[in-house]
Amino acid sequence: MQRQNHWRFLLGFVATVAASWSAVMAVAAEEPYQVVRDQVYVERDSGPLATDVYTPRGDGPFPAMIVVHGGAWASGTREQLAGIAQGFARAGYTSAAISYRLAPQQQFPAQIYDCQAAVRWLRSHAAKYKVDPDRIGGFGYSAGGHLVALLGAMDDDDFRDAGVPANAPSARLQVVIAGGAPCDFRVLPADSQRLAYWLGGTPAEKPDAYERASPTSYVTSDDPPMFFFHGGGDNLVPIRSPRRMVERLKGAGVPVEFYEVPSAGHLGAIVDAKALQHAVAFADRHLKGAAANGK
Repeated sequence: MQRQNHWRFLLGFVATVAASWSAVMAVAAEEPYQVVRDQVYVERDSGPLATDVYTPRGDGPFPAMIVVHGGAWASGTREQLAGIAQGFARAGYTSAAISYRLAPQQQFPAQIYDCQAAVRWLRSHAAKYKVDPDRIGGFGYSAGGHLVALLGAMDDDDFRDAGVPANAPSARLQVVIAGGAPCDFRVLPADSQRLAYWLGGTPAEKPDAYERASPTSYVTSDDPPMFFFHGGGDNLVPIRSPRRMVERLKGAGVPVEFYEVPSAGHLGAIVDAKALQHAVAFADRHLKGAAANGK
């Protein structure tokens, strides 16, 4: 139990350092974007969920980026990734930093349902926020990296909340940028309690939950382009986890890149300037210009 609590604390702390990434891009005297805060994107029984939307100045339409915070699926807030959202807005993206329901009060798949709802909401409000609805990507770190990787790999029908009508906008992404992301939970020991607070039991008790929560299990040839970055010294989320997904994606013919931050631990990778530069460059290649490919 002590190890589990330590793991959850570290993943929650990730969000507190993420804002420093905003320093990677130059800050103009007048920011080249406008921000609208506290926009409710979905109502849940537990209360409304909101997003802060950063829209570049200009006519648009712009590509968009959903920004998903980490925190072991149990902590963190959208404000803690404000620096990331601002950086994408400076780079010419409408970015939406979102809140989502947290464990253990809300177990999986609540978090992926919320991410889907955010993408659908942004597509439905594309004109208001000057978004090209055919060019929406997702950025996340740690637990957030897992969520955007899962959101990118799965189809709309793999997870469909009961209240979502059949004619709702797609929740598919056109690009995924995932840092420090656990991608396959099926490798955990059968008696591991590490994720029981989120997945409802051990792998032996809830094998379907561990399968459904693993982005690697959804890889197909029509997945969107994906960029992963990871600390070479990450002892919290083993680097072999995203590497395994990268190999699966390559085998399926999906455009994918992997950037290792040398010697960085789990907390170090998210503040690495070169990692962010490579991530933005990857997004630019696939979301700017011609319309992106999606499922």
